[in-house]
Parts: sequence; structure tokens; C-alpha cells
Amino acid sequence: MTGVSGSVSPDRRRFLTAGAAVLGAAASAQLWLPTAARAAETPLPDGVFSLGVASGDPLPDGIVLWTRLAPDPLNGGGMPDRVVTVEWELAEEERFRKPVRRGVAQARPELGHSVHVDVRRLRPGRTYWYRFRVDGQISPIGRTRTAPHPHHSGGRLRMALASCQNWQHGYFTPYADMLAQDPDFVLFVGDYIYESRPSATALRKHEGTDEPYTLVQYRNRYAQYRTDPDLAAMHANAPFVVTFDDHEIDNDFAGEIPQDPDKQPHDAFVARLTAGYQAFYEHMPVRASAIPNGPHIQMYRRLEFGRLARLSVLDTRQYRSDQATSQEGAQDPSLTMLGAEQKEWLIDGLRHSPARWNMIGSQIMMAETDLKVGEGKLWYYDAWDGYQAERNALMQELKQVRNPVVFTGDRHLTMISDLKEDYADPGSAVVGAEFVGTSISSNGDQDQAAFHREWDPRVPDNPHWKLLDAHRGYHLFDIRRDGIDAQVRIVDTVRQPTATPSTLARLRVEAGRPGVEVE
Repeated sequence: MTGVSGSVSPDRRRFLTAGAAVLGAAASAQLWLPTAARAAETPLPDGVFSLGVASGDPLPDGIVLWTRLAPDPLNGGGMPDRVVTVEWELAEEERFRKPVRRGVAQARPELGHSVHVDVRRLRPGRTYWYRFRVDGQISPIGRTRTAPHPHHSGGRLRMALASCQNWQHGYFTPYADMLAQDPDFVLFVGDYIYESRPSATALRKHEGTDEPYTLVQYRNRYAQYRTDPDLAAMHANAPFVVTFDDHEIDNDFAGEIPQDPDKQPHDAFVARLTAGYQAFYEHMPVRASAIPNGPHIQMYRRLEFGRLARLSVLDTRQYRSDQATSQEGAQDPSLTMLGAEQKEWLIDGLRHSPARWNMIGSQIMMAETDLKVGEGKLWYYDAWDGYQAERNALMQELKQVRNPVVFTGDRHLTMISDLKEDYADPGSAVVGAEFVGTSISSNGDQDQAAFHREWDPRVPDNPHWKLLDAHRGYHLFDIRRDGIDAQVRIVDTVRQPTATPSTLARLRVEAGRPGVEVE
């Protein structure tokens, strides 16, 4: 993995360095904390590991290990207002008979007693087991995996794509099947939580009394989601690569502009962003480079999986222009989705990539969605369709890129498409493939007949679409040098704690041949 590129101010660099020292550098310690050092502290409440464990952002020689101490997770966490020293341990077998790394980390109240351990000097392409211990309490055991050696070009990389898990719409049953499929890592492209207020008619009611606005309220919402047993089990068994979309803060926000600026003054929304980004960091297995700086968080980044795949993870919320409100507005060349710095970073990484596959994690759909049946166009302005000039310029760049594939969420539908050089010209060249993954639970058990009545008439106006479906689930990818084999994995229900999974469709992207084919 290469780090986040772009210029970093000296003050910001010192801030990140200090954060890394607090949260990650303790990983270099090699001794368990002596019992005598713990004896003088007031004992912690039982159940400090109620939110489980997780890992993320695998490197060839490193991984982030995560937990958060929260004996009373839905009421601010329930921890005393003091720094707590947490022991961690990592081994190559799950009985921990021969630990390869041990150390201590500080769980600090100002960061919700979250723990982020950036373990380094590991072996590439290896499976490891890890756990935490504090005050006589031991966490669940987690399993993780490092990325392949930087020069490794063969083998298979198995990736799961997930997004959009609304607690109130259903159980997170697709994760039970994902766990059985044993991916090397999970790419989560947004809407980890939903900010909506509790609904009396919901299948599972959101905690609290309103939308979250404060840090404690966002912490409680994340903690509730973390208690889903299938999500917790998946986090404990494979590393996640995460980014956020809109519902982690506020529906359809753009930069520092809320969905409803008449109801959320700028200063109030900046405070909400600050709280939401901090709670996101506190609950995600990400590095210290993602410690928020007020209402800003560094989330776009790049990970390398040997010479087989390069993954560029985008942030399509913080830097975008406000959404257009008309077709003419969507074609304004001044509108940006990525911002100048992130766009330059993305294009540079694509142009100079040594990888066989150039993968992009994009929160919102890149291929066109023409909603109008017949003549004319009607777009979703929150998606890339609302930023026509920048999207078209990116399509031109993808023409020069080796094997580009985009992985997306947001739609609560499976929408698999060819990426086209010019969507105004149906005969233009295919430049890549896009997999829009369906939701984990958002929209619940959808009425399939109603979906097809609404969407089937639009298919002739969108000839680049290869597959549409409205079941809940996720996508699974086996990535090899010669091609990517994809499965659309679905479940029969999210209204019960257990579900029956199946494969809805199999698709393939051939190396050297842009686009995707249904098998």
C-alpha cells in the first residue's frame, strides 16, 4: 500500500505524527503490562469488549487491529474518564502458543476508548490471529491477513463488496454467508450506519430519540450497529477496507453543505461533521492518518495487493460541489465530485500503476442511470451523473488504464454495467466495468414484482446495463491475472435473524477486454 498522496501541512503532519505515537507506536512494545501496574487502578466494569474486534487496511507487512472498550455501548460506552492501557497479542495460530507480536496501546477517553494498533514487521500473504486483554478481561479472538508480497503477481485474491446496512430495515444476514465464503478482505463502500431517527414501526428500532448530532449520539449509533452478531463475526474473521458515503453523517450532504441547509445552519453542520467523522474513526479499523482534524478526515487512500491489484479508495463526499438540480446544471464543467487534489491523486495512481487490475472503490454509481423512458435524459444528481464533465474526463482516462474495474454501493440494488467513453453515444467504446453492489439490509425484503415494473422499462435506454436486481446481499470476487470471476450472492430475507443464501448470477471480466459479461 502506498500512503495517502498530496501535500500535507507541517501542522497537520505533526498532528498525525502525535496521533500515531499515541495510538499506533505502542505496538512496538514487546511486553505484557505487569500485573502490579494494573493493581492500583479501579477495576473496570464487566463486558468491556462488547463491540468485538476488527482489523483493516492490510499491507504486505502490516495490519490495523481495532477494538473499543464499551461495557455500556448504547449509553456513551460506560467507561471511566481515564486512559486505560490495553494489552494486545498477535500469533500465527489461534491458540497463541507462539505469539509473533505483543504490546500495549492506550485507550483514551477523548477517542471513545477506541484502540487502533498499527502492527508492522509481519510476513506478506499470511493469516494471523489476535486478541486484546485489559483488567483480566479477554476479547474475542480475531483473524486477519496481510496483503501479498509487493512483487507477487499470481495466485487468487478473494474480495467481498458490501454497503448500505440499515439497522431498521433488517438483520445483517448476508454477512453469515460472506463469512462462509472466506474472503481475503471486505471492501465496504459506505452507509455503515444510518442517521435516521428511530421508527416505531421498524423491524429493529434505532437507539436514541432523534437523528445523531453530537459525538455521544454518533457513538451510540455506531455501537448499536456493531452489536449485530453477523457483522461482528465478519469483522473478526477478515480485514475490512472501509470508506463512508452520506448516511454516516447526513443524507446527500456535499462537503460542508447539508441536505437541508435551511434547517441546519453552517456552524451547526460543521459541528455535526466533526462529531460524525470522529465517531467513524473511533469505530473503524483505519490508521492514524485518518484521525479527523475537526470537520475533515483523510479517507481516500491506496492499497496494493502485490502486482495483481491496486485498489484506490475514493472519498466522494468531502470535496464535491453541491449537487445540481437540473440536467443543464449537471453538465456545468466547474462541478467536481473529487476535488482537484484527489482527482490528480487518482489519475496519477492509475497512469503509473504496475498492477494487472486497477480497482476503484467509489461510493456512488459511475455508469449512467437514465431514469426517463424514451427520448431525453433524467439523472440522479447525487451520483456521478450529476457531475457529467468530470465523469466524462475520467472515462477518457480509463481508456488508457490497464483493466479498470469500479466497485460501488449506494443504490440498494445490484446494477452491473459497462463503463462507456461517452454515454451520449451508445456506440462509443467500452472502457471498463462497474459492479454496484446491492445493500446488506437497506430497503429490506423488496417487492421484486414492483421493482421490475418500475425498472424493466428503463433497460432499453441504458444498453450498458448488464444485470439489475433488488435482492439483499453482497458481491464476491475472485481476482486472478486472467480475469475476475464475480458472484452476486443474495439472501431470501433480512427480516429474520437467519437466511438462506444463493448465487443469483455469475459474471466475468476478462483481462485485456474492457467490460463485463454475464455467464
